[in-house]
Amino acid sequence: MSSTVRLFIALWPTPGTLEALVRHQKSWQWSASARLTRGERMHLTLHFLGQVPTHRVEALRRALGVPFEPFDLSLDTPETWRGGLAVLCADAVPRELLALHGSLAARLARLSLPLEDRPLRVHATLARGAQRSRPPDAPDPVAWPAHDGYALVRSLPGGQGYETLQRFS
Repeated sequence: MSSTVRLFIALWPTPGTLEALVRHQKSWQWSASARLTRGERMHLTLHFLGQVPTHRVEALRRALGVPFEPFDLSLDTPETWRGGLAVLCADAVPRELLALHGSLAARLARLSLPLEDRPLRVHATLARGAQRSRPPDAPDPVAWPAHDGYALVRSLPGGQGYETLQRFS
């Protein structure tokens, strides 16, 4: 077993939200280079932790239980970011999501885990390598009811998917 694991904290879509995300994804005009995100991999990252020593995972699991207040999110703005990342963003970020993000950041800082410098950009990734892809002209917003909490997730080696290590609600 590796001495580190690649981790992140995320929200997972409900089945209805996932269905709406996939429907939105299908409404784009994708370039030949686009690599679409598979439905089971769609999520909303709260904090990317990167490589974490395996001996620290248990303390991390114990520390991440912060208050969670359910909220509703609307992903309504399709964009293509630098590097060809196609995303569906939220124009408005609920205060509950900002509070959750901040509480988790404080816990991570107490554990001396590095935090990303860039501000939170609430989005779901639809594709990579999507340069020259076109989003729909007038997309329907995707409603994301975040009522079931968040998860600590491990990226499996070789891009084989994700493993939920613990759910928090």
